[in-house]
Amino acid sequence: MKFCSNCGAAVTFRTPPGDSLPRHVCEQCGTIHYQNPKIVVGALPVWEDRVLLCRRAIEPRYGMWTLPAGFMENEETTAQAAARETLEEACARIEVGELYTLIDVPHISQVHMVYRARLLDLGFKPGEESLEVALFREEDIPWEQIAFRSISMSLRHFFDDRRNGTWTLHTASLAPPPAEWR
Repeated sequence: MKFCSNCGAAVTFRTPPGDSLPRHVCEQCGTIHYQNPKIVVGALPVWEDRVLLCRRAIEPRYGMWTLPAGFMENEETTAQAAARETLEEACARIEVGELYTLIDVPHISQVHMVYRARLLDLGFKPGEESLEVALFREEDIPWEQIAFRSISMSLRHFFDDRRNGTWTLHTASLAPPPAEWR
């Protein structure tokens, strides 16, 4: 960051009084520009014994499969974000259930939250960010083509919990991927 979004003056990178971390600070108007992690919210939509996945039409991971998810917007709850992302990416209407996975991804300054959800009907189709959408049984999931580790983790927890008949919130923190994965 070079300029203040409040007044347009140049900013410096320093630790402001009363803080413990360096921040972009405007020397003219005093605005402290905090840069905080992004929240990615999604849904794990289920119809009978199948899960709805979207094949990505955007980078990163173009052409790979994922749950409908994306960045949370201002002025919405995380559950609203899950429903909106599902509608945008899969044109699917869902009933949002409980928060299911909460995964910290500190090396890219993100937090991934996935809710369990129930598809309300089969009227889904690809949205602008999806090449295709489809329902998958566990044995048909294209595991090697899942776009993100947090999504693989959420799906594996789901199928394990379904087999065990126990549903719990799963939390994790992902380390950076090996260099050959990047």
